[in-house]
Amino acid sequence: MIRFQRVGRKNDPAFRVVLCERTAKPKTSGIEVLGSYHPKTKQTVLKNERILYWISKGATPSASAHNLFVRKGVMKGKKMHVAKSVAVAKDAAPAGAASQEALTPAN
Repeated sequence: MIRFQRVGRKNDPAFRVVLCERTAKPKTSGIEVLGSYHPKTKQTVLKNERILYWISKGATPSASAHNLFVRKGVMKGKKMHVAKSVAVAKDAAPAGAASQEALTPAN
């Protein structure tokens, strides 16, 4: 899988574009570094040949990496929708509330 790995300081994000196993933890070193991306300065360095090589071997880019590749012209196609985390409904009770009611003794 080709995905971003965050590096840099607090409040100054920078990302490496790395090839890694799908089940690897985010901070582990990848198999190969394929480039870098700095969102504040929009500076992007990509190894186009290596990215296309690994995609031809079956590596799949994450949605964010795919969108970066399309924007920079490494790949052709449409951008993918990057889903944000789903917010919990405000009127829904927290998960622990039902179990707490069951544990309290009735008088």
